[in-house]
Amino acid sequence: MEFDRKKFEQARFEPRTEEVPVPDLAGFFSGLAKKEVPGWKVRGLTGPELGQCNEAAENNRKIGAILEGLVGQSSKEIKAAIKELTGNGEAVPQDIAKRLSMLVIGSVDPAVDRPLAVRLCEYYPIEFFQLTNKITTLTGQGHMPGKPPGSGKAKK
Repeated sequence: MEFDRKKFEQARFEPRTEEVPVPDLAGFFSGLAKKEVPGWKVRGLTGPELGQCNEAAENNRKIGAILEGLVGQSSKEIKAAIKELTGNGEAVPQDIAKRLSMLVIGSVDPAVDRPLAVRLCEYYPIEFFQLTNKITTLTGQGHMPGKPPGSGKAKK
């Protein structure tokens, strides 16, 4: 069996997506019918995006030290607020730092920024892990080849 490099290079790829049910977050979704389970749409990551997540885990310790130096003279409340917003407190394990980045990058609907990811991780850890596990699974499956574009005008 031979790998068709030309076909691979010409293929268009789309990220795999999936909607993850998040019933415990139903109170935060508007417009749901009774007994309707809300879904959080996530997608697989590209190689460079996965690299960013891995770097986030590695940089977690460094950022904490930098923040400590920058706000070393500030009040404890300011330090705590900055660490909470960035998700870089002393107790943030590298795995969590990686998953925070994964959720920010891999969330399709709703869109997620870092403060929202930190808050979800803190108050809904099971859903946080379910979402990031699904992102990991979709990433591992790779992107899906999309439909090839048409060769020209449609025949009459």
